[in-house]
Amino acid sequence: MRLNHRELIGEFVREHPDSGASLRAWQRNMESNGFQNFVELRRAFGSVDYVSPHAVFNISGNKYRLIGVVNYGLQTVAIKHVLTHAEYDRGAWRK
Repeated sequence: MRLNHRELIGEFVREHPDSGASLRAWQRNMESNGFQNFVELRRAFGSVDYVSPHAVFNISGNKYRLIGVVNYGLQTVAIKHVLTHAEYDRGAWRK
């Protein structure tokens, strides 16, 4: 899969250096796979949730969240947000 807005990951890691290893692992996994649907995505990322139209990934043992929109046909993920759990819970990302 091709990742759009990858710079959001770098910006987040600069603020939260402890997220770097987990986000790099997520990135490698996404870029090296061609998921055809959410079921396949869930097999690779057991804790991913679908909050229409977003896929919400737990990062670093649920300490952080990466929110993206997956287009299985185009094989792309548009990264929308990388947040702390507290930022995610506030819900502003849904607007």
